[in-house]
Amino acid sequence: MISINQLKNGMAIKLDGDLFTVLDFQHIKPGKGSAFVRTRLKNIRIKTTIDRTFKSSDKLEDVFIENKKMQYLYRAGDTYHFMDQESYEQAAFLKEDMGDVIDFLKENMEITVSLCEGKLLEVIPPIFVELKVEYTEPGIKGDTAKSGTKQAKLETGMTIQVPLFVEIDDTVKVDTRIRGYVSRV
Repeated sequence: MISINQLKNGMAIKLDGDLFTVLDFQHIKPGKGSAFVRTRLKNIRIKTTIDRTFKSSDKLEDVFIENKKMQYLYRAGDTYHFMDQESYEQAAFLKEDMGDVIDFLKENMEITVSLCEGKLLEVIPPIFVELKVEYTEPGIKGDTAKSGTKQAKLETGMTIQVPLFVEIDDTVKVDTRIRGYVSRV
């Protein structure tokens, strides 16, 4: 348990049975009455943000979040298998716990996994990944000057917008934060 006065940005806490990270906090000492702390918290599981006010005498339960570098090995049905880069232990996570990060996973890719109390919180892919284009409509010859785009299906099954000059079997660089095309490799 920690007191409200020990809060720091980025700290993980347990509140009402859910895990939150502290995005922002402000100590307020009004002219009348007791001091309080106004916080902005982000729910780690469902990614929503809430505002909560605490009395200065309140206590919160802090939690330890462990970030591990892991290597993606393979998928078996709805289970994704990873290997810890330090201990070489293997871990398996279900598809529903992974979120939309599965659109970027390639075998042997190194990712960061956030764990709390042995449970998967988040899978963080690299900022940029290189994926092969499996299908896209052919571009019109000589139409490279236009700034138009077309859809392309990538090797992981994800579909993104790419420029007209991108062809089947090209490798493209994708930004995982915006889920969009960056360049052709």
